[in-house]
Formats: sequence, structure tokens, C-alpha cells
Amino acid sequence: MLIDSHTHIYHEDFDADFDLMIARAKQAGVQHFLMPNIDVEYIEALHKTADRLPYHAHPMMGLHPCSVKDDFQQQLDVIHEHLFKPVRKYVAVGEIGIDLYWDKSTLDIQVEAFEQQIEWAKILKLPIVIHVRDAFDETLEVIDRLNDERLTGVFHCFTGTKEQAQHIIDYGGFKLGIGGVVTFKNGMIDQFISDIDLKHLILETDAPYLAPVPHRGKRNEPAYTKLVAEKLAECYQLPVEEIARATTQNCRALFNREFSDHE
Repeated sequence: MLIDSHTHIYHEDFDADFDLMIARAKQAGVQHFLMPNIDVEYIEALHKTADRLPYHAHPMMGLHPCSVKDDFQQQLDVIHEHLFKPVRKYVAVGEIGIDLYWDKSTLDIQVEAFEQQIEWAKILKLPIVIHVRDAFDETLEVIDRLNDERLTGVFHCFTGTKEQAQHIIDYGGFKLGIGGVVTFKNGMIDQFISDIDLKHLILETDAPYLAPVPHRGKRNEPAYTKLVAEKLAECYQLPVEEIARATTQNCRALFNREFSDHE
């Protein structure tokens, strides 16, 4: 069994072929879909998808750093209401973090939103799912300050260096989310990933984004989690079944969920 630990299957890109997309995922062995929220506009679609696949699609709640604009505090108020007065259970606070690829001018409010949501995760005893793009130093600085025994999570779509990977592992409660980038020729992480113990890794797609080779540049989907697992099997020189077993167990431990393959 495989778990796609980070996928936006509630996104409008999947409206036309949702059932077929899910069927392809299950055919590939992907049984569970962990869905990070983006912003307030997506909450309804997120919940509808969770209700459509109640045993297999697991929602998170958070405000994506690219959605941190002038109205971010109002958005956070809505996020807070969903987290603390839940009519449903969320598996994590996410996706949250810092993104300086599109807009460096919002760094201060991105950090503020990130820190607020980290504190909520600690109170709720939920892991955080971190988005970081062109902002590793800034993101690590925040976690360096706020990390304690209550904080766990995953650095989703890890694209950093071996040294940054070790920095994250040294926090004690964090995993590295490995997705399609591990299959890219210029992705770099395939050159050192096998030096990292498998116990620190979970699989993801970030669908509909960042499709792995040979689908790079096209729409990503959860079935391609298997391609990521196969690339890791090549890197570690292990059977793909061992990659699946280890990363699924890591997901269960991090998100404190059984994610049964019998449902």
C-alpha cells in the first residue's frame, strides 16, 4: 500500500475525470490521499472531496504562504474556526510555510501567518505540513526558534541540500516529503537521498503539480506516487515493496492514523 501524503485532488483540474483518476491511483496501490488546504476559497471543495471518499481522503486545514496577502488575518480567522470548532477531523495543519519565489515583499506577514499556525498545531497536537520555496534559510530560522517536543511535521516537496535534510532530521519530529522532483535530472536530491535513513521519508505527489518523469510538465495525479516509490527503490537499491512498507509506516507514525488498507 502507498500513501500520497500531499495531494490536491479537490482541485478543479480533476473535476472532469475524478473517478477515473481515483481508480488509477488505487490500481497503482495508492489507498490514501492526504489533502492540504490552500486558502479559504478552497475549503468547500476540500470538504466535499473528503466526504466523497470518507475512508481514503483526509483533509488538512491551513493557509498556504502564496495566499498570504493583505487579508491574511481574516483568512486565518476562518482557518482557526475550522481547526478549533471542527465538525470534522483534520490530519494536520497545512499547508503552511514561506514562499519567496513569487513575492518577496510579503515575507514579514508570511512569517507571522506561519508562526500563528505553528502555535495552533502545538495546541491541537497536530503535525504541520510545510511549504518552502526559495526560502529554506527563512523557514529553518522559524522552526529553529519554535521547535519543541510538541512540534512535528513534514517538509513537503523537499528540494534542499543534504545538509538541510540533516538539519530537518535533527529537529527530531520531522519527515521529508519526497515527490516528483526526485525523478528530475536536475533535481539533485537523487544524488544523496540514499544516505538518509528511510525512516525519515514519506511519499507525495503535490498533484496536480510537479509530475514525475516521464510525465513532467503534464498534470500530476496520485497514481504517480508509485513512480516516486520506484525511483527511491532505484536510489536505495531496495525492492519497491520495501519503500512502500517503510514510507507507509512513517506516514502512520507522523499523522497518528492507521490509514488501513482494508477500508
